[in-house]
Amino acid sequence: MQAPAAPGPHSLREYALIADGERGALIGPQGDIAWMCAPRWDSDAVFGTLVGGAGHYTVQPAGRFVWGGRYEDGTLIWRSRWVTEDSIVECREALAFPGDAHHAVVLRRVTAVEGTARVGVRLEPAAGFGTRRLRRLRRDRAGVWTGQAGDLRLRWSGAAAARPGPRGIGPTGLSMSMTLRPGERHDLVLELSDGPLPAALDPDRIWKATEAAWARQVPRLETGLAPEDARHAYSVLRGLTSGSGGMVGAATMSLPERAEAGRNYDYRYVWIRDQCYAGQAAAAAGGHPLLDDAVRFVCARLHQDGDRLMPAYTTDGGRVPDQRTLSLPGYPGGYDRVGNWVNRQFQLDAFGEALLLLAAADRQGRLDGTGQRAVDIAADAVARRHHEPDAGIWELDDRAWTHSRLTCAAGLRAVARTTSSPGRAGAWSALADRIVAETAATSLHPTGRWQRSPEDPGLDAALLMPPLRGALPANDPRTVRTLSAYTAGLTHDHYAYRFRHDRRPLADAEGAFLLCGYAVALAEHQQGHHAEALRWFERNRAACGPPGLFTEEYDVGQRQLRGNLPQAFVHALMLETATRLAPTDRKQLP
Repeated sequence: MQAPAAPGPHSLREYALIADGERGALIGPQGDIAWMCAPRWDSDAVFGTLVGGAGHYTVQPAGRFVWGGRYEDGTLIWRSRWVTEDSIVECREALAFPGDAHHAVVLRRVTAVEGTARVGVRLEPAAGFGTRRLRRLRRDRAGVWTGQAGDLRLRWSGAAAARPGPRGIGPTGLSMSMTLRPGERHDLVLELSDGPLPAALDPDRIWKATEAAWARQVPRLETGLAPEDARHAYSVLRGLTSGSGGMVGAATMSLPERAEAGRNYDYRYVWIRDQCYAGQAAAAAGGHPLLDDAVRFVCARLHQDGDRLMPAYTTDGGRVPDQRTLSLPGYPGGYDRVGNWVNRQFQLDAFGEALLLLAAADRQGRLDGTGQRAVDIAADAVARRHHEPDAGIWELDDRAWTHSRLTCAAGLRAVARTTSSPGRAGAWSALADRIVAETAATSLHPTGRWQRSPEDPGLDAALLMPPLRGALPANDPRTVRTLSAYTAGLTHDHYAYRFRHDRRPLADAEGAFLLCGYAVALAEHQQGHHAEALRWFERNRAACGPPGLFTEEYDVGQRQLRGNLPQAFVHALMLETATRLAPTDRKQLP
């Protein structure tokens, strides 16, 4: 059979993610790994067809087929499944877990479930976003291939029958076909490393170690709503979390939020806010490993940078690189941006979110002396900087954003309740009261609800969050009126939008924001509107594709995912909402 060509881009709802904490890969319905950066999340892509570059790794049945798949419970082990005209073929796929920051291991186990399976395989790595092709290609006596793509060393086992395929001058990849009898399986192991490769790996041993590691890392989470989906959300968050504790915002870059609108960003970095959302969700659900990871990373950054805390970092705590473009077509409707201009911003609410995270850890008895000192650092930063304009949660122009200030007040109140020092508790509570009073003096709408900023009287979904975190009581008239006005003005059919961009209909300006949909569910629950909260939860829980992954936005009319995939903060809020809304849950929002 002919070797599989590089498949074109698919709808985002069809991609599955495999991840090991240090990097991730997107797998399309035609068996194509179309996106993977190596050795780490923010490295250049080695498989980049997702954004129009070169490089893919495809395992695909011969002939006509239809696709399906599923995750193994509590893992990011994906099973691609194809029904052909005369067979059923599965490919079990994973990155060896937990990952090594320098050594990626892609596991693919092909099985003929029914009938005789004919399968084609094509490995065509291209490092540097497709600019650095395969070279120094060799096969040893055991049939194991080695080579290099850019600075990455490569080893491919289980592919003794593969042959180089020319394109222009010299080979660019390896191709093979295989025929599997009913019940027969075949292992392929691809290794990519920025250093010397270790001893050859045994597939059975690596599979067993990966299964065991996922079982240790992901709790059962049986008491919340939709426990399987909540557990899947936790698995996604764990897969996005590196050994440093840093959780990337998404596995991808430059996937468009709206075609040709210019809103295409690189999310392969750790946003402090997103990290705190995930940690708080894990605390609510009882997932201590993710909570501990979040606390470790955020504390390290506070100790490192103090009141100059950046909104985002690389997973090793470094500076996010400047935004630039590549010479690539991008995903259809998108561009080819790498890096992120967030590195030039100040986001005040990050300090408030850090305080909320640390307070949640303290309530769980999981905050040590380093964490207690980080509380002081963050609280002192709020005291010094809460009057400064900032870019806010949506990373816009610098203003006195209401959400940022009220989030800081919520964080101060939270740590005041957990500290054993009456002096600190009093000072932090007083500062929170002062921030709320000052914000009310400038940013309370004439109707009695909160408005976005002193200059902007509009509604904003972000204004639902501070009352959920304890900045104000649930029955405060400002809380109640803000929720009522928001649901009347910025939602439709249980989908939520961030804010009004202009006079166009909401869905014409951007997609529904899934984070905001879950925030409404939590807000309705806090008000005692439990049936309405469940409607919001279920509506937004369904806004995903077959692999159950959420993006930032959802195109309601076309029922398509928009933006980078998967979006960590959406999975975090889904996990928290599933926990908070559970009938057996006795936890109360602050």
